Amino acid sequence: MTSNHSSEKHLAMKISTVSIAANIILSLFKAFAGIIAHSSAMISDAVHSASDVFSTIIVIIGINVSGKKSDDKHPYGHERFECVASIILADVLLLTGLGIGYNGLKTIISGRYHSLSAPGMLAIIAAIVSIIVKELMFWYTRAGAKKIHSGALMADAWHHRSDSLSSVGALIGIGAARLGYPIMDSIASLVICVFIAVAAIDIFKDAFDKMVDASCDEETIKAIHMTVHQQTGVKRVDSILTRQFGNKAYVDVEIAVDGNMSLTKSHDIAEAVHNAIEQEFPEVKHCMVHVNPYQ
Repeated sequence: MTSNHSSEKHLAMKISTVSIAANIILSLFKAFAGIIAHSSAMISDAVHSASDVFSTIIVIIGINVSGKKSDDKHPYGHERFECVASIILADVLLLTGLGIGYNGLKTIISGRYHSLSAPGMLAIIAAIVSIIVKELMFWYTRAGAKKIHSGALMADAWHHRSDSLSSVGALIGIGAARLGYPIMDSIASLVICVFIAVAAIDIFKDAFDKMVDASCDEETIKAIHMTVHQQTGVKRVDSILTRQFGNKAYVDVEIAVDGNMSLTKSHDIAEAVHNAIEQEFPEVKHCMVHVNPYQ
């Protein structure tokens, strides 16, 4: 494992450890507040936070496996195992959301609204604390994910954001319930379910794209094109093909150089293009350069 991979893994483990600790403390606090304050929305929110612990463990496993060196069975590396971790995370997130939605819907359908207790003030405090903590965790994890180009870590960041949004829904529902509309606490659970489901679908889509060799985004391709075109000796950029491979990418470039140039000189230009791309774009694991004669 290179020093760069080692530092990326160290950062991911540091973020994941902080995430697990924060989620354990937060989920216990929200569960306690939900039980004491008689808030089903807060208890649902606590379950969501508890599921984040399991999700982060999946992220840790995915990042550790994806960082392994290439071997005979996996000559291109193990980066796609991070996509597998993201897909599992998305499934867990969706099931959690559906469970929360089911409980809220069951209460609403029962029609026994008047028997519901108005949530206590502690539930309001727990919701506010959760919003603040989870928003901070979202930005902290997102910054780390962008730094090391980790899809699984980015999925975990959005898991934090979905928890923050669900806490907003819980806060609104709890507030309305305290104002004399106890059914709003259960309706808030349905809103939380929708937020979680949307986040799960987005995470799954991103991971799926990386599993089926989807190309890099348009801005990245334009930046690669500019880098190639700026290299000395490149007369024309004939083609640029990219494919995502887990948290990395492969690039195939066709360039045109002077057709009368010697093989050695044309090779040097191709080597310069190759090195420039891999240095300018850390997410590129390997770049293949094909040389055409310029007419």
